[in-house]
Amino acid sequence: MDGNSIAMAETRALWCLWLLSLSAAASQVMGASDSSSSSWSSIFQVVGKSWSSSGEENLETGREMTLKNYCESWRLNVEIHNIRDFYAVPDECSNFVGKYMSSAQFKSDVHRTVDEASLFLTNSFSLAGDGLDAWVFDLDDTLLSTEPFYKQHHFGGDAANRTSLEEWMAKSKAPAVTDMVDFFHKLRSRGIAVFVVSWRPEHLRSATVDNLIKEGYHGWTQLILRCEEEHHGSVQKYNSEQRKQLVGRGYRLWGIISSQWSSITGTPKPRRAFKVPNPMYYL
Repeated sequence: MDGNSIAMAETRALWCLWLLSLSAAASQVMGASDSSSSSWSSIFQVVGKSWSSSGEENLETGREMTLKNYCESWRLNVEIHNIRDFYAVPDECSNFVGKYMSSAQFKSDVHRTVDEASLFLTNSFSLAGDGLDAWVFDLDDTLLSTEPFYKQHHFGGDAANRTSLEEWMAKSKAPAVTDMVDFFHKLRSRGIAVFVVSWRPEHLRSATVDNLIKEGYHGWTQLILRCEEEHHGSVQKYNSEQRKQLVGRGYRLWGIISSQWSSITGTPKPRRAFKVPNPMYYL
């Protein structure tokens, strides 16, 4: 069958469907009215209303699904590092990000990350027992959650304001990220030196220590915060430099866990790196 024949067949099929809907509408109208003079206008009103209503409903559903798919795709591509250096969550996606961050799915995703890290800890570790086996944690949205702060700022839909974020951090009210406290202490129980490396400034040390202890973290080997002279460099360069110093001190880096790619990429690399989901901001 050639192209013209196919087109004609499709046209005939559409006419048949239209006539069937017209016939059904006619039966509906005829049963409801004895006046034949108004039958055809009533038929077209019923058919028009039905088609219009159906079209509007389908259009709205299509729009909703398209936006949802777009935002889910955006979030996924942030996690796999295809989308980088964004200053804010797209305005149309901030509600979707907010729902995700407060959802059971987010908790399940973090739980799976910790499970995989625990599996690596169980199956791959052959510790020397000299105190030089080390693990690096990022701080914000790895050990402590900034979700309550970003909730006030459309879950990243508003451009980041570092000053207001640090004012919030100074209150020491960040909750622990789900499952992280147990994993933190599991590492310590294996005799692994735990380092917390953060882009937080040094002047927040006291507030940060208070917050960590309040949420159940204690016994870390070192909490490394950013000095004033390190303020102007990139986050990735800062994190790489801290790991380089640890390796220079003789530590063997078994793993890193972070919500930011800037804490994971670069050298020196650990044996394994684990990414915690975080679509709210990019450092």
